Amino acid sequence: MTRRELEITDLGEIKKILETCKVLHLGLVDDGNPYIVPMNFGYTFEEGKLVLFLHSGVKGYKLEVMKKNPTCCFEMECDVTPFAGKVSCQYGMAYSSIIGRGEVEIITDPKEKIGMMTTFMKSQTGKDFEFNERLVSIVTMMKIEVSEYTAKHRPIPEAMR
Repeated sequence: MTRRELEITDLGEIKKILETCKVLHLGLVDDGNPYIVPMNFGYTFEEGKLVLFLHSGVKGYKLEVMKKNPTCCFEMECDVTPFAGKVSCQYGMAYSSIIGRGEVEIITDPKEKIGMMTTFMKSQTGKDFEFNERLVSIVTMMKIEVSEYTAKHRPIPEAMR
């Protein structure tokens, strides 16, 4: 991160970003070709480490790519607010974001998928749902153990308020 003054390191603030964002953009590489797909997500912290949960249908291009190359990156943003200035270079966007990397793993164990879907839905809706093996058999669950990430908040500049 070049603008360290915008970096967020406080875990409480990072969790607020994770709770506010509803879509992450997952970056994969297929035989040297980049591929980005927007996805809903859930999250948890396991032993202090960020873990993301994704879900999709049981087949498709992104799953094929993940099986060949599990290395991934992701980006999510929220609270995006444009601001104007007196001259063109003073225009910009206020936002909060998280960018990171990891390895994506496709989870097949039904009990683990049930736990992941429960966390996923709680993250997306704030509500508790119950799942069973039949329900999770019709979706693919993916887990990203995040190896590194940075969080950032760019406010509206004081002069623009």
